[in-house]
Amino acid sequence: MPELQDIFVQHGEAYQAEHRPPPAHQKVIRAIRNCRTAALGGHVDECDECGFVRVSYNSCRNRHCPKCQTLTKERWIEARKDDLLNVGYFHVVFTLPDLLNSVAYQNPKTVYGLLFKAAAETLSELSADPKYLGAQIGFTGVLHTWGQNLMHHPHLHCIVPGGGLTSNGKWVNSRKKFFIPVKVLSRKFRGKFLHYLKQAKLEFYGSIVHLQEQSRFQDWMSTLYQKEWVVYCKPPFKNAGYVVEYLGRYTHRVAISNQRIVSLKDGMVTFKWRDYRDNNKQKEMSLTADEFIRRFLVHVLPTGFTRIRHYGLLSPRNKATKLKLCKRLTKTAIRTSPIPKLSALEFLEKLTGRDFTVCPCCGIGHLRASPEQGIA
Repeated sequence: MPELQDIFVQHGEAYQAEHRPPPAHQKVIRAIRNCRTAALGGHVDECDECGFVRVSYNSCRNRHCPKCQTLTKERWIEARKDDLLNVGYFHVVFTLPDLLNSVAYQNPKTVYGLLFKAAAETLSELSADPKYLGAQIGFTGVLHTWGQNLMHHPHLHCIVPGGGLTSNGKWVNSRKKFFIPVKVLSRKFRGKFLHYLKQAKLEFYGSIVHLQEQSRFQDWMSTLYQKEWVVYCKPPFKNAGYVVEYLGRYTHRVAISNQRIVSLKDGMVTFKWRDYRDNNKQKEMSLTADEFIRRFLVHVLPTGFTRIRHYGLLSPRNKATKLKLCKRLTKTAIRTSPIPKLSALEFLEKLTGRDFTVCPCCGIGHLRASPEQGIA
């Protein structure tokens, strides 16, 4: 089966020559094309029993590469397990309307930052209202920018514990169904986002250059105010174990995994996708390699942009104090020793129960770094 790397190897140079993408996009193309090849160097391991030699090439470690996210994801999940409380959890999704897609594409750092800011303030302020919960909550937000068809679809997944800490230091549980009505969430989120968008410094060019005119911009903003924005709450997780399983699926996902790519032939890429508008049916879509690469690169995040953020009780400044108190109040086990720092091989063995240093040839010896281990 072809992989994303194959698409960039065969068609990446032609795409760059035709479209001259920005440096950040060129960097992603180069990283994925060279991942685990001699271009990035590597090392040689030799069996201490039979002399079998294995060459391993280095990973690109780019966060948009589907090959390089598994170990990073598992390490992140292991660290997050220590933050989970012994309560139910909710999954809330904030989505930007399609009308904002072009502006988000041209101003990604600003628009994605406002998506986080507006969603976080919406959840925090409504949760603090005695009408809904009357407490401070904690939550994790994960940014996704794609739909199943690789089109631009910015949305924020939020994992929210079912309860919070009151001002007098007591834990209060939420109702079993999400404690804030979806329509209330949606309208407050819309108001906050558009309030901040008005104040933002935005660039408009190409198909939306007309928004540079103040009157046209105001008309566009009015249309956004009149739309109902999509915020929905999925059914609650049964327990913390399900939260970890969810995080494993969503946190370090890239726009498309290698498993979804079906074929690469005659300049066409075919991949699997789910059509949520047609009863979630799985279908296949074929695009020219040029269009496929264009869609993939739409989801390259701004350099240094943080796509997973923690708020409230889960924010870094509260973890040592308020979160610890919440664990006691919810009868959650508290770790007494720090999480051990494991090497990549040690961590893989912990996950799979398999020792990856055992020689695949004789099954007796172990692979050790060869004295001539470096590969330029």
